[in-house]
Amino acid sequence: MRNFFSFTLVVCFTAVCFLSCSKPSMKQPVHTDNPFLQDYSIKYYSDTTKVTLLKAYSDRNGSIKILSKEGLKHPFGGQFLYHGSVLPDNSYRFMGDKKISATGTYQNQFVYLSDSVVFSNAWAGKLFSRHTLTAARIFEGGKDFSFLVSDGKTLQLIKDSKNIWTGSVQGDEILAIRYDEKAGTFWILGKKTMSQLSTDNEFSTVLNGSNFTSFDIVEKGRKIIIGTTDGYLTFDPATKKQTGEINKKLPVTNITAIKEVNGKIWFGSNEGAFAMRDSGKYDYYNGERWLPGNKVIHISAGPGRSVLVLTTAGLGQIAFKEMTLEEKAVYFEEQVRLRHIRNGFNAALDNMERGNLATGYMSDSDNDGLWTSMYLGGEIFRYAVTKDSSALQNCRESLEAMERLYTVNPVPGFPARSFERSGHIESLSDSERWQHSTEKEWDWKSTTSSDEIIGHIFAFGAMAELVDDPSMKTRAVTLIDTVMSHILKNDLYLIDFDGKPTMWGKWNPKYVNSFPTNVGDRKLNSSNIISMLQTAYHFTNKEKYKIKAFELMNKFGYYENMMRPMSEIGKAPEDADEHAKHMSDGWNHSDDEMYFVGYWGLYRYAFNDTLKTAYKKQIIDHWQAERPEKEGAWNIFTALTGTDEFDLKEAVWYLQEYPLDMINWSIKNSHRKDIGLIEPNFRKQTTKEVLPPDERPVKRHNSNTFDLDRNGVGGTSEESAGDIWLLPYWMGRFLGIISAPAK
Repeated sequence: MRNFFSFTLVVCFTAVCFLSCSKPSMKQPVHTDNPFLQDYSIKYYSDTTKVTLLKAYSDRNGSIKILSKEGLKHPFGGQFLYHGSVLPDNSYRFMGDKKISATGTYQNQFVYLSDSVVFSNAWAGKLFSRHTLTAARIFEGGKDFSFLVSDGKTLQLIKDSKNIWTGSVQGDEILAIRYDEKAGTFWILGKKTMSQLSTDNEFSTVLNGSNFTSFDIVEKGRKIIIGTTDGYLTFDPATKKQTGEINKKLPVTNITAIKEVNGKIWFGSNEGAFAMRDSGKYDYYNGERWLPGNKVIHISAGPGRSVLVLTTAGLGQIAFKEMTLEEKAVYFEEQVRLRHIRNGFNAALDNMERGNLATGYMSDSDNDGLWTSMYLGGEIFRYAVTKDSSALQNCRESLEAMERLYTVNPVPGFPARSFERSGHIESLSDSERWQHSTEKEWDWKSTTSSDEIIGHIFAFGAMAELVDDPSMKTRAVTLIDTVMSHILKNDLYLIDFDGKPTMWGKWNPKYVNSFPTNVGDRKLNSSNIISMLQTAYHFTNKEKYKIKAFELMNKFGYYENMMRPMSEIGKAPEDADEHAKHMSDGWNHSDDEMYFVGYWGLYRYAFNDTLKTAYKKQIIDHWQAERPEKEGAWNIFTALTGTDEFDLKEAVWYLQEYPLDMINWSIKNSHRKDIGLIEPNFRKQTTKEVLPPDERPVKRHNSNTFDLDRNGVGGTSEESAGDIWLLPYWMGRFLGIISAPAK
């Protein structure tokens, strides 16, 4: 009867808190979930030992043809995350004897150039216009099926096999030709000149320069952009003059291709491709997240809204799809369930062969409990918002995995880091930490960390409050009580199978206050243990948790530790011990993760309003220090306090810009000329402004968002979206700062 009464009290208290705590401040901004353009890549790899690629185009039917020195090719078999290949194109079998030297499109149909003719299979094959430049390799269509052809030296304008005009650019090599349909003018780019062939066939050189590489007519003929080996310049066709200085503030200054596609100016380089935004900054596409190779040869418009980026290693098709944040969440939900659930844990897919998802396995992790707690938290918020039965089942399965962490080992109240089938310890990470379980056929991982525990308490607290399944509520409260009783019983230490505290499971004042006041662990451990004790008291109503929390805050200075401003956190003084120095050699982003996950219980389950007001001040002070990172999760956790300022715009930017491809491809940004590097510092911030998530390495929330590169062999693992993306999104939905999709 006592158990039933306690449970009823918990449920009633929870219901009151849910009604009073879940609504955001009336002043809080709300993001309306309208569709945005999500970019992703489909890659087609080529055999670089046998094929030299030249150009790639798409026609009105969405067909893609690739010209190589070895003949026509086409892409085959590719889709998002599943690589295709570049294969010989035999679709028009009687074109094999044509010596095709260039290809392009005219009126959105494929057109080809050979050593003697411009021809096409469109228009019933009627286009067959002869020329006399046997080494012709460049051409462009003009008015009424006229074509300007060049072999790099001579220019020949033909129509219906008639030579209308012939000329050349003295002392220069022709690189490319473009036709301005509005003005009826051909523009000819050489290595050091820009020339014009007017409607009345008057030829003139209008610009002299050096190291020109490529160009395109943009903004409906109002500008010409000319690429060089060191930046690009803008040319005004009306005045026939260069506008301004050469632009070198680019991701890469060695420009190899330029093309305006769907109103955006795209640039190819020897280090990837980039597109100019309306703001004048650039979206940068580097590495195999986007392209088979980084040396770009050619750029053109692809099917639909896509852009074809041809590289020396194959074709990258950058596609754009309208989707809402909720639709992105649906994709990530599927990603997690299809490839990232191991024994109920939220796991990474490792040991892949160059991004091949079929070759990887779900790996164990030191933080199986933490990553699963964060995924579980996201699913709890999803269920609270949608009441979706699949979300509830996901919660149920992850809860079972979390519960088993407490029973697979012999220590009462102690959760294992992970568990796995026996007989494979040598194949698991940190094999020395694994122990045999009394449960037949299973092993478990010891040395559980403090970040595991704060994750457990966060997820169990959210479940006890927000999931309306009585059994799951009861089990969540039991787990909170189980682990917190273990910690209190053992003098605020987490005691492992050997009877000793784990390395990080220490919240005792002797340990916490041994750190100098400016060392982060003193503040962090104080904040976390008070959060955990408050959560335990809130759901069990056991006075021991409340008494201990106030004892720590009032007698041992934990309140003072918690309220210490983040601006005071830094390196340990010279007279500190080696452990303190090691723990403060730089800003620890794992600590940030532990803080913010702990803020859920710290603020939401505060003992009283006075403390809640103080906690809000503490959380916002921390968030202020984090603002340069534009970290979506930390911004949304901060909204928990009801503050009207939490950088919602940046949080949405994080969610929208995060790549759908979460494979650990090699990424390079440190060479960029469009970013402002800053001096080395304690926070390990490398640039004045953080790069968008889809331009930097995929990392979890415990990593530095200012890391510019990921070197080495890429494509070996795929991260789960469970903790990285789904947690902040569904928390934002639950807090009411992100709307359901707009109708």
